[in-house]
Amino acid sequence: MLCLRQVCLFMLRRCQARTLSSDLLLSQINSCTHEDEVFSLVGKNKTRLSEKHVGIALNMLWQLQKKRPCLLRTSEYIRNHSQFLTLCILAENKVEHMEDEAIVDTLYSILRLEVEDHDFLAKALVTEAWKRLERLSLPALSKFALCLYKQHRHFSPVIGKVAHIVDMKLDSIQDIRILSVLMISISDVISQSFRDRLLLKAGQLLEENDEVRSNYAKKILQFLQNVKLRYHPLLEKCNKVFLNSASHLDIHHISFIFGLYEQLGFDNAEFRLVAKQLLSETIDDYYHPETFTKLFFTLGPMAGSTVRERLLVTAALMAEEFSSHQVLIILKTMKKMKCRDSHLLKKMASVLHKHLDSYHVLQLVKLTQYLVVLRCHNLELLAKLKMLLFGFLKSSVIPADIAAIIHVLAMLPPFEVEEIIISKAAAVLPQCSLRHLNCIATALVKWNHYNQLHWQNSSELCVKLLQKLNDCGFQRLQKANNLNLLLEELKHVNGEWFEEVISEETMTTCQRLIDQITWTNVLQLSLFLIKTNHRCPSLLDRIASVTVENIDKIHPFEIYFILLLFSALNYDPPANEEFFENCIQHLTSNLSCFETHHLVLLGHVLAVAGYFPPVLITRIFNVSFLSKLDAQLEVLPDTLKRKVHSCLMKLNRAVCLECPEFHVPWFHERYCQRVFYNSRSRINPLRQHVHGMLTEILGGSHYARISVLTPYYYVIDFECILDENKKPHSCIAQNVPSGDAERIHLRHDIRNEGRKALPPGAQRIALEFLDSKAFSKHSRHLKGECAVKKRHLEMLGYQVVQIPHFEWNSMVLSTKGERLEYLRRHLYGIQ
Repeated sequence: MLCLRQVCLFMLRRCQARTLSSDLLLSQINSCTHEDEVFSLVGKNKTRLSEKHVGIALNMLWQLQKKRPCLLRTSEYIRNHSQFLTLCILAENKVEHMEDEAIVDTLYSILRLEVEDHDFLAKALVTEAWKRLERLSLPALSKFALCLYKQHRHFSPVIGKVAHIVDMKLDSIQDIRILSVLMISISDVISQSFRDRLLLKAGQLLEENDEVRSNYAKKILQFLQNVKLRYHPLLEKCNKVFLNSASHLDIHHISFIFGLYEQLGFDNAEFRLVAKQLLSETIDDYYHPETFTKLFFTLGPMAGSTVRERLLVTAALMAEEFSSHQVLIILKTMKKMKCRDSHLLKKMASVLHKHLDSYHVLQLVKLTQYLVVLRCHNLELLAKLKMLLFGFLKSSVIPADIAAIIHVLAMLPPFEVEEIIISKAAAVLPQCSLRHLNCIATALVKWNHYNQLHWQNSSELCVKLLQKLNDCGFQRLQKANNLNLLLEELKHVNGEWFEEVISEETMTTCQRLIDQITWTNVLQLSLFLIKTNHRCPSLLDRIASVTVENIDKIHPFEIYFILLLFSALNYDPPANEEFFENCIQHLTSNLSCFETHHLVLLGHVLAVAGYFPPVLITRIFNVSFLSKLDAQLEVLPDTLKRKVHSCLMKLNRAVCLECPEFHVPWFHERYCQRVFYNSRSRINPLRQHVHGMLTEILGGSHYARISVLTPYYYVIDFECILDENKKPHSCIAQNVPSGDAERIHLRHDIRNEGRKALPPGAQRIALEFLDSKAFSKHSRHLKGECAVKKRHLEMLGYQVVQIPHFEWNSMVLSTKGERLEYLRRHLYGIQ
């Protein structure tokens, strides 16, 4: 090919460029309907082709390809054609004479025809366009930037120059198409302040144009993905664009959007509903492996039982045709669906053998995770994976890869851990982030626990490594001076090592960096504190004050998570009323930002904190809202669906008990019966032991009931009744079937059974044992849900006695007599 290029170059340089019949030739090129017609004209008119002819010819070749479906394109045929080489050589010689737009168009066309980035012509065109960068029009600039992006020149000086021009001309850009292309092209070389200006500009243009095409909105999402930012205002506007253009979306668009939403941590039930309807109607059209894989990824997690079964059967039949990437997508989706279909899993495992060698290290890590979670029992496949992972471990020098491999190796069936793992881990520890230290620590603890370290001095080496790992974690925290970077590292840190080793040091570090808490990171800090269950007054107070001061800058959906933190931990900041009132005002003024199920979650969070905004309560408890909620719940993940159902029940109960003026009926009786029936458990030994002590204190088993279900379906550990003289009053015995005395029996007539009028002055006592889950971490402060339960039981006529685990299990109550006295004091109110 190189020799042919040199011959063509020699012949063309000997010819004089003439422009006879120029207009006719341009017309002929523009009238071509097939690539061969273009090549024929080029072959017959080599000496007549000007720079304009060459540019138009190359552009026409791409336009002809563009009209065809992807599977019918013939780019390879075009690139290998001798006349295409002629065109490229002519273009390379005439680059300096081309017009600005023609240079960019030519570069774009040859790249779409999949010419190599390092091709002589591609290099010449980039160089010439770079020289003229300042005078390119905005459309040409965006097209050139896209070409650079497709060439993976993400950090090149020319991209930096493009970014500078965009920065200077941003206010004059009024076309969302141009802006969206420029945004993704320069995303790797922009500052945070410039990024924020681009976000505001994109939001403005999306608002001003009601007919934005979905392709431009997709590019905005790609930009957010590139800069790793979940920016709700823009996500919501893009989602609105997708909903408005839903009829034009195909499986490729829908799966691409779902993929971006997944990476950005965004979801929208309305878009899910539309996508489910569109895809369910055309499910029989996806018989090609590529399109079926996208269908499975998109529709599988939200499909009903019938459609789900069809998808699984088709996937099994098509298994042999899947590429390595498609197999990975199928397994990932099965994990998301919590689908352990043995037949499909066996098919995927059998197909994987021929693909294993094509995966890079992180794909192998993910693949192993999927197979373990799906409980794949193909020992031969797992052994091959283990061997490949060991190979990558021995050759890798990247801390993130080494940590990921070690973490996933610990998930595999028990095996003897080789010393290479310990030595590789030790070598990279000083370079590891907290996330990667967490991965390695989790694996080491697991192996040590199962005695899988069998070589000589293994335990000693493991202990030394864990100590070194702990030291690295402490040092990283002590040296941390940027709260944003720290929160980013902590996002994926959890588990035993974090909780037992560096949890307290992490809170100390966050408090040291407290002045860096701003409205831009209060969400991430709040999410971290929710995850860790830490009640740190100084951090909570700072979050509250920053939130109030910047309430208009914080998106309402982020306010929800901030309130969730205070509600869950049952914490009142110094200006508690001002904090909640400001947040509620901001939320109720922007309820349109929330999806239907999000409003339920918001209502529950506020109810736990004791707030019931009328505009929110009346919006939730009406027939049209609840009908819309039922429809959207059908497409939500099972975990979220159960959470929304539970929160709606709890909100309904709270409104009935605390706000009767809303006249909201209690309509969760059957739901509660079903949930409690499915989740009922046996009475544990502690309850049996305490019941025996209560019987001894009160004088008989008929004076205390165990595991009692109250009106509105609260379960309390023990119930007893004391008259006005503190004497026990007989309780109606529970109806417990013989032979099943340990099983809790749930009464269906709870409104009447045992709820007869008490003797004058008598008091119903609810005795509750509180384990560590009822309190925030390292604290004796009751969490929100437990505080609400106490509040509601008191409204139901109970005197609530709560026994904290740290008192019951303390050394002070080490004997039976001391525990009896403790119970007696609390029952009779003796202090």
